[in-house]
Amino acid sequence: MSDRRRLQLFAVLVVACVAGGAVAIVSATGGAGEAGAPAGALARAHADARPALLVRNLDRTRPREFGQLAIAQASPGGARSLVPMRCERVHFSAGAGLCLARGSGFAAGYRARIFGPRLDVRGEVALAGIPSRARVSPDGRYATATMFVTGHSYADQGSFSTTTTLIDVARGRRIAELEDFRTTRRGRLVTADDVNYWGVTFRRDSDRFYATLATGGRIHLVEGSVSQRRMRVVHETVECPSLSPDETRIAFKKRVGPAGKRWRIHVLDLRTMHETALAETRNVDDQVEWLDGSTVLYGLDEDVWSVPADGSGAPRRHAADADSPAALRR
Repeated sequence: MSDRRRLQLFAVLVVACVAGGAVAIVSATGGAGEAGAPAGALARAHADARPALLVRNLDRTRPREFGQLAIAQASPGGARSLVPMRCERVHFSAGAGLCLARGSGFAAGYRARIFGPRLDVRGEVALAGIPSRARVSPDGRYATATMFVTGHSYADQGSFSTTTTLIDVARGRRIAELEDFRTTRRGRLVTADDVNYWGVTFRRDSDRFYATLATGGRIHLVEGSVSQRRMRVVHETVECPSLSPDETRIAFKKRVGPAGKRWRIHVLDLRTMHETALAETRNVDDQVEWLDGSTVLYGLDEDVWSVPADGSGAPRRHAADADSPAALRR
């Protein structure tokens, strides 16, 4: 084969690959830039005075729609409208969303896709590992993505490693990893090599946040500042914190049972540091979402469940065949 022929074939191959990659990207985002009715469903729900949920659809009877995002009514069992975007984890607040999804074409690994109410992708950050948690700050200024770098479960301490990335939503770029921040416990700097951070939740000012720190086989709740690049331990045994809308309580999962192999949802009063176990007694491995000031949501067995945040009542299936709930608030 002549050199010219080889060059022609190579050019054709490159064009085909690029075209295939472009098709894959459009397919993965579901035509996110389109202004049709499905893409507008999220914008309408976000602007509506009535509360709603953004969830990940897990209906296995319709495999082509599995993993696609959906808008659900806030009431249990409410109707659901699919929107053209697929994610492994998603969160949305103040008109900004974070979608952790597989890269397409030449983009290996996962991407943190920043999108708006009309599903317009405004930026992407490359991520290493397997998606675990995603959060957007209440004002839409920052977002965080937690990835499993090794392992795929929090159940066995020491058998996994995580990376939590802080993202500037407006600029669509990485700011830092939480491992880069300065952390203290009882006034002493934490310098251990085995530190892992995950499960970020932001205060309304977006600068202050809470997260989980694991080191030396122990679990801690840390409070941090984005601008100061520092954190401090404020409580123990708190995993995947989620701050209440009034910022007075944190819902979290706590290790219970033999050898701490199970989790039960608790709520921590930040003024008294009193913990209340909620009525859900099954093993819940999720970062819960506050539906409102009195109810929390969480994923369990491919359904979204709700339970009162004061320890009363009983768990209730809120949205079947779904996970990764995000409450849409004005």
